[in-house]
Amino acid sequence: MYIIGKDEVDAVRRVIESGQLFRYRGGEGGETDHFEAEWSEKVGVKHTIAVTSGTAALICGLAGMGVGPGDEVIVPGYTFMATPNAVLAVGAVPIIAEIDESLGLDAADVEKKITSRTKAIIPVHMCGFPANMDAIMAVANKHGIMVLEDACQADGGSYKGKRLGSIGHAGAFSFNHFKIISCGEGGALTTDDDTIYYRALVHHDGGCAFRDHAAEVTVPFFAGSNFRINEILSAILRVQLSRLDGILAKLRAEKRILMEELADVSAFAFNPINCIEGDCGTTLGLLFDSAEQANAFAARASELGVGCGSPYNSGIHVYWNWEPILRQRGAHHPMRDAYQLTDAKYEYSEDMCPRTKEYLARTMYLGTSVDRSKDDLMDLIACVKKAAAASDIVMLNLIQHPAHAGMGPESSSG
Repeated sequence: MYIIGKDEVDAVRRVIESGQLFRYRGGEGGETDHFEAEWSEKVGVKHTIAVTSGTAALICGLAGMGVGPGDEVIVPGYTFMATPNAVLAVGAVPIIAEIDESLGLDAADVEKKITSRTKAIIPVHMCGFPANMDAIMAVANKHGIMVLEDACQADGGSYKGKRLGSIGHAGAFSFNHFKIISCGEGGALTTDDDTIYYRALVHHDGGCAFRDHAAEVTVPFFAGSNFRINEILSAILRVQLSRLDGILAKLRAEKRILMEELADVSAFAFNPINCIEGDCGTTLGLLFDSAEQANAFAARASELGVGCGSPYNSGIHVYWNWEPILRQRGAHHPMRDAYQLTDAKYEYSEDMCPRTKEYLARTMYLGTSVDRSKDDLMDLIACVKKAAAASDIVMLNLIQHPAHAGMGPESSSG
């Protein structure tokens, strides 16, 4: 959470004093309805459904697309495990694909992994980095496959003038504590497709058939779930939404300064950015020639008081740590387990996406801030340059002693 204060407190007080905490049965036209309309306008879509989490948004999006048992959904090897978990939640099987140097889904590898069972693709805009949506949409359109954008880490981001979450057939957002805007835990699904919207609406609310909008639903009612958000969280989100553009402007401004000041450093390049104007600015990726050089930089940076880290070591965001998926335990009961609901056989391994492991191991992240002073930022930049010089020495040693290159588990080969 970047900014929160009195306005959010006042919004919560307003809801509590109203006595109407539920969005339905008296809450129609309240905070949630207003937030959905405001989010639709911000993203540039026809429909928004506010839900309880980004995971819920992904699940509802897949349900809206009609994804189910026997289907496959392609996901990147670099994302929170919620992305493949959502696929399993609707009874489909996640197929793990490579990322490219921008750390987004590699469209070329996606195309290699399409089968007759592929129903959807989920590109993930990790750390607010827009995925290469032109390439992904070209592959999807060529094969007649749905695209669900996972923009859970990219609230407000865009790609070539279009907001993330409006480019694919649907988009999923998260508003948990660690996102660009937050209500503690929440999410939203966006789409222009009426069928996806109404299926998702039914799926997100098991009582949809009894709501005031029931007569508008154009799909047959089915047994849904409960991913309904409440009025308190929506009230917080409305205030957070009013802060969004300001937050993004500050993050992007600091990232621009970092890139300008570090552009001539020879130790690293910047991870390619598919749309610099639409990038959320939360993170700057430094791409080294090898994992050894990246680690040497990180060690020296830590000594200088600079916080940085490799996405390779992020734990929950890398596919080789997704134990339930790697071991194909898709649900609590075998009759609900996607892996056991199909005749297809699947193989996962910790080394199944070697380029993903390489790119992540060679990358170090610097985080941006909305309230850091210019002096503190320039001090940070000076320390980064010192740390980069140390990593250059390591690279020189590797060149002079090539027999030691690539040794150990932290090598660029993963």
